[in-house]
This record gives sequence, structure tokens and C-alpha cells, in this order.
Amino acid sequence: MIFNSVVFAIFYIIVTALYFILDHKYRWILLLAASCYFYMAFVPVYILILGFTIVIDYYAGIYLEKTLDPKKRKQLLFCSLAANVGVLVFFKYYNFLNTNLSILFNNFNAHNPLPYLTILLPIGLSFHTFQAMSYTIEVYRGNQKSEKHFGIYSLYVMFYPQLVAGPIERPQNILHQMHEKHEFDYGNMVDGLKQMLWGFFKKLVVADRLSIYVSSIFDHAEIHNGSSIAIACLFFSVQIYCDFSGYSDIAIGSAKTMGFDLMTNFRRPYFAKSINEFWSRWHISLSTWFRDYLYIPLGGNRVPQLTLYRNLFIVFLISGIWHGANYTFIIWGALHAVFTIIGVIITPFTKDLHLKLHINKKITDLARQLFIIVLVTFAWIFFRATSMDNAFTIIKNLKTIGQHPFLGDSISNFGHCLLAISLLFIIEYKKEYLPSKYNFFQHPNIYIRWGSLISMLALILIFGVFNGGQFIYFQF
Repeated sequence: MIFNSVVFAIFYIIVTALYFILDHKYRWILLLAASCYFYMAFVPVYILILGFTIVIDYYAGIYLEKTLDPKKRKQLLFCSLAANVGVLVFFKYYNFLNTNLSILFNNFNAHNPLPYLTILLPIGLSFHTFQAMSYTIEVYRGNQKSEKHFGIYSLYVMFYPQLVAGPIERPQNILHQMHEKHEFDYGNMVDGLKQMLWGFFKKLVVADRLSIYVSSIFDHAEIHNGSSIAIACLFFSVQIYCDFSGYSDIAIGSAKTMGFDLMTNFRRPYFAKSINEFWSRWHISLSTWFRDYLYIPLGGNRVPQLTLYRNLFIVFLISGIWHGANYTFIIWGALHAVFTIIGVIITPFTKDLHLKLHINKKITDLARQLFIIVLVTFAWIFFRATSMDNAFTIIKNLKTIGQHPFLGDSISNFGHCLLAISLLFIIEYKKEYLPSKYNFFQHPNIYIRWGSLISMLALILIFGVFNGGQFIYFQF
């Protein structure tokens, strides 16, 4: 079941209505059953995988809290993490690792005895695996009490709004909310629906509209010139942002209508003035996960300079691997590691650049933002490419950037893309720099407020692409 479907709209209305009708003590049953149904709409049997890790992590949490012996506690944590990582590696990386093993065997004229498996990747596996791992790590660290209610813990892992693509929640934020009684709140309902509406606009009007042009170029890069490819790369930068942040908005909004507060996952990343700032605004739940559970344990930034660079490279390389079993994702992660390390090196020299150049700070800020967009967009080539050959073809053909660009099979669609991006930028710009004065959805004037909401709904119904399929990050 995907958010951008009629089935989900019916599902959401029924579940939310029943949630407030039912007595508080039965609500967790409703949400857990609804979450199971939501997940089983993809591949039903894969719920057994979730059940397997849930049982292991539930009991690991209880025994971690009871056990005082440091050695035994480490063993319990290891078993929990090994079960989660093991499932992830088997389903997501088995064939990738097996292919590379076959290449190694071939170099020695030997045969790889391991078979290739025709298995589908359980949807959202990386997300709920990391959420489950954060629970046992926090219990081990003593930052979170173990959850004794098996149903509530299961709901923590399976809560349907963020089950498939996050935000990757921490137990400290969400577990206690699942015990609390949430009364119907008009403000929460309105705010949640507004955020969902904005998410649907991003997905249907912007992301899925742009994907028509992006796919036509990336899937046939060998016949297109640099101008067409440059436009497709820029369009994909916007597409993936709106696709993923649109999902997050719908997830956060749907949870909000029931009284649950999920963490913010995006804060207008393309206004960042450095790669480091970009990652503090993009997929925040994942970047902070890696910060807290990998970067800081490695020593963080309180280490010698070369060790710091090593730590950054490890984190971004693993982040790339987390996204997919393909060398394109590894290169994408490595590029961001290089960008970040260079940023750390040159920061002392670029600090107060506007004073050194004797120009307006707004000009240097704009130059920084544009430069970051160029770097991030270049890296997205490897993220979007279907293979390394496809990525190198795209980069090679960029040299003909002065030629007349291909605007797609439908000129009107290309125009709609430009209009959608323009409207997105205007709204995002006002949220970034004029949050209180120009917040149309929250405007005190009832006519402006409702006019904005109705206009947004009309844009979705008129210009939305309703056959765009699932969200990009579902594959992770």
C-alpha cells in the first residue's frame, strides 16, 4: 500500500476514525493490526521477517536491563545487532556479494559454489532495521528502559506512518507516546492534514511530474546531449527531494492527526551553504543515527585530523552502502565523504569570505548555496544511474552541454515541471527566510488561509501525476 493511492486514503480515514472511537486501552491493537495490514499489502510473507527481529530485540531489551555483567550485556547486544544486520545483509546484499565473489573465483579459474537467489527485498527493510537497532543500543547505554509490553514494542517497530521510509525514530521519542492517551485535538488534526497536503503536492505535482522527464533522459543517456542531461540532473535533485520529503510530510502529518509527534526529517536542504549543513538538513533521522551510533563511537571530531577524515569517510561510505547494493551508491557515499572532508579543510580559509572579498554577505551566501547544489547534483548522478556504465555515459555526454536540449515528448509537461519547481521554490524560500510573515497555510486571515489550502488541493487534482508509482526510498 502506498500513500499516493485511493486505497491508502480509505485506509487512513478508517484507521484514524476508529482510533478516536475506540477506548484507549484497545488503540494499540488497532494500530498494530492496521500496521500489519499496511505492510502485508506489499509481500505478506515478509511480515515473518519483522516478527523474527521483533521477538529477538524485545527479549534482548528485557535481558539487557536485567543483566549486570558487562560481558553478558555486550553479548546480548551483539546477538540483537547481529540478527538485525544479518537479515539486512542476506536480503539486501547477498546477491551483490555473491556476484563479486564469482568475479574473484573467475580470476583464479574457479567456480563459485554459492547459488544466486531470486528474492525480493522486503520493503523498507533498512528503515525498520535501524529503528529496531536504536532501541537495543539505547537500552544497552541505559538511556531507555526496556519495553515490557510486547504489543507496544511491536508497534514501535511497525507504526504504519513511518514503517516503510522513516523517519527513523528513537525509542525515547516515540515509545512513551504509544502509552499515552491521545484525545481528539482539532489543532493536531488540522496541522497534520495540512502537512499531508503539502507532502502530496511534493510527491504528485513535483516529484512524479519531474520523473517523466528524468526517466526519459537517464534511461537513454547515450542518445542525449549535455544540455538535456544537465536539466535531467537538476530535475532529479528536486525530484528525489520532493519524493522523499513528501513521504516524510505525509508520514509525520498522518501521525500528527492521531496525536503522535514524529521527528522532522527535512529542513529545506538546498538552502545549505556547506555539505555539512546539507546533511544537517537532509534525511535528518538517518544522518543523526549515523552520528550517534557510528561517528561518535569512532571518536567523532575529537580526534587527530587524519583520524577525523577517516571517520567521515567510513560514515559516508557505509551510508552509501546502506542505500543500496550497487557500486553506484558506494561512489555516491564516497563523493559526499570527499566533499565533506574538503569542506572541513577549507572552512578556516573561507570563514567570513564576504569580508575578505569586500562584498555583500548575501552574494557569498548565494554563491555557496549554488555551489553546494552543483556538488550534490553531480553526486546524485551516481545515485540515480542504473549502473556504473550508465553513470559514466551521463558524465561523458555532459561535455556537449551547449547543444539544444531535448524537452521531452510533451512540451507542456516540461512547462509544468518548471512551474512546479518555481512554486516549490517560492514556498520553500518563504518558509526559510520569511516563516512568520508569509506562512499561507497558517495565515491569520481566514480567506488567505483557506484560499491557499483550496488552491493547493486544486493544483494536486489538476496537475498531479496519479500513476507515478511508489516512492523512491521504498527500495531501501
